[in-house]
Amino acid sequence: MKTYFFETENWENTLLEGLCRNVDYQTVKQPLTLENAAHYADADIVSCFIYSRLDRPVLEKLASLKLIATRSTGVDHIDIEYCNQRGIVVANVPAYGAHTVAEHVFALLLSLSRHMRQAIQQTRDGNFHIKGLRGFDLYGKTLGIIGAGAIGLRTAEIARGFGMNVLAHDIHPRMDTARQMGFTYTSFDRLLAQSDIISLHVPGTKSTHHLLSDREFGLMKEGVVIINTARGANIDVKALLRALASGRVASAGLDVLPNEPVIREEAELLRSDFKQEYDLETLLVDHALLHHKNVIVTPHTAFYTREAVERILETTADNIHAFMDGSALNIVKPPSLPEAAA
Repeated sequence: MKTYFFETENWENTLLEGLCRNVDYQTVKQPLTLENAAHYADADIVSCFIYSRLDRPVLEKLASLKLIATRSTGVDHIDIEYCNQRGIVVANVPAYGAHTVAEHVFALLLSLSRHMRQAIQQTRDGNFHIKGLRGFDLYGKTLGIIGAGAIGLRTAEIARGFGMNVLAHDIHPRMDTARQMGFTYTSFDRLLAQSDIISLHVPGTKSTHHLLSDREFGLMKEGVVIINTARGANIDVKALLRALASGRVASAGLDVLPNEPVIREEAELLRSDFKQEYDLETLLVDHALLHHKNVIVTPHTAFYTREAVERILETTADNIHAFMDGSALNIVKPPSLPEAAA
């Protein structure tokens, strides 16, 4: 089966040589897009990351496609319903490094709590004065975790190591785990009201779109810190900017933004179809957050360690081999089918 791996780096290609010896594949550095999809019309299998937008217009150009092996846990970049109609199987990587993303949560949080960006820049400029750099302890603070899956639970574990109190909200609470780890499940609104720091760990779905907006920010403590390593659309960034301006939110650490795939492509702003697809006001807010003095933005790198990427490629290769052998591995169920509890 003709297979294409999109969005690959040179060092990943070396790993793929060992993992996919019996697969007829090619690697492509660029994402799969509407503009280049016709070049890969012979694809039986495509493997991509989140910057390939596999919506219906793209998929219609891939008439032979049988499997999408996404190198991500989330599948919000794929039109799952259309794949179901076409009989295209979608396989994901359900777990590749919960601790990897959780560690990035604390990289962001510690950078904010100790003003690392400002401190480093000042000392590079020869300024060793400490005025304006007073931070705050994590010890004794309450961390609210929205979404206590594998990443959320690892985040809770690290937080307990810092001596933090942990509240969690999840649609599938694991009470035994909470007792063992020493954290408490609570309601969504109570978590918002009682947390000093809030960290998001939910997928990008219709139900989590703008999970944090004006109402939710209004329930939070004055001076709360927001961390998001999940999906950009989980937060209404316009509401976040208002909350930062009022002081309700003291600071934010964001590894994701709603329009992150296109922020880099300023020329895209001139295209009429782009203007129809994206909210330009939200894009401008994204840019405002990038330069806000109380916000740290990283370019969706919470997952990005050598070890995690190696695990992602290994699982993806396993998914492809299983499909070629006629079996199912890590298959994503269409929205119309019930999902097992996490």
